[in-house]
Amino acid sequence: SEQLFVEMADRMVADGWRDAGYEFICIDDCWMAPTRDKEGRLQADPKRFPGGIRKLADYVHSKGLKLGIYSDVGNKTCAGFPGSYDHYDLDAQTFASWGVDLLKFDGCNSDSLELLAEGYRHMSLALNKTGRSIVYSCEWPFYLRPVQQPNYTEIKQYCNHWRNFYDVYDSWSSIKSILDWTALHQDIIVKIAGPGGWNDPDMAMIGNFGLSWDQSVTQMAMWAIMAAPLFMSNDLRHISPEAKCLLQNKEVIAINQDPLGKQGYQLAKDKNFQLWERPLSGRAYAVAVLNQQEIGGPQKFTFSLTFLGNGLACNPACSIQQVLPASRDWGVYSWISSLSVEVNPTGTVLLKV
Repeated sequence: SEQLFVEMADRMVADGWRDAGYEFICIDDCWMAPTRDKEGRLQADPKRFPGGIRKLADYVHSKGLKLGIYSDVGNKTCAGFPGSYDHYDLDAQTFASWGVDLLKFDGCNSDSLELLAEGYRHMSLALNKTGRSIVYSCEWPFYLRPVQQPNYTEIKQYCNHWRNFYDVYDSWSSIKSILDWTALHQDIIVKIAGPGGWNDPDMAMIGNFGLSWDQSVTQMAMWAIMAAPLFMSNDLRHISPEAKCLLQNKEVIAINQDPLGKQGYQLAKDKNFQLWERPLSGRAYAVAVLNQQEIGGPQKFTFSLTFLGNGLACNPACSIQQVLPASRDWGVYSWISSLSVEVNPTGTVLLKV
């Protein structure tokens, strides 16, 4: 409801989220009335959004924030509300006239892959034609994948970020499946990511109930490694101080938002351990050591620093900072040193080298 988003906007400002860099408040499916108006335009549900979307957008903007909204490329949204098919230009103009800053464009109920692709292209051009800067979030490759290999060069021409895999949910198995899928397909998806277009592994579940502390740390660390758009799916009125601290961690956000914009990748797997790295600006690297073991206590993983950055990250020497689970300085290491990292089960240690 309108009231919910107003409360969230207030929280974003009062609790430091905006200042940490979270600037969008996004409405997902189900915001619409069940039918379009007499002119064929989408309209907000009059009971739940009595002031309409324009009024909400004005309020959100008055707080120094931006508003995101949801629609669908097909005849109906995933929840059965009116989709944008055959109304792409009109809907883009409507969203722009309301002052919307982001559109999540889902892929349900499209009659064919040709219509799906055509719809994603058409909406991209329609949004640009409005003259308003609107972030365009697509689900294009996810809906293509079961049938054909997505053309990521084309998708990046039209979309600002895109979902490749199933919806995230509030559980460790979900986070793990997203990481496994990403590692499995990294040869295809990593190289396309960069300023203007990103792979979107879906939202941060931190601050809900399904993830342990170590698993929350893993999601935050790995989303930073993957250069993921950082959207939270949680209730800011009921969030623990620990979760808030993790989501607002300046050092992790700086890695996530690194201006070089290169996505990280898995370097090595050894039994339950995974070693990931992400090139950063200023010849630095973010390095994550993930322990996928789900039982027992902390375990040590040892690797040679020559592994990192094709052997260049630490040549002839490097300083190492631990960012997560807590910030500390590890000092200076030479190129030929080995590093021993102790990691909790389902946890991750994030380093900056």
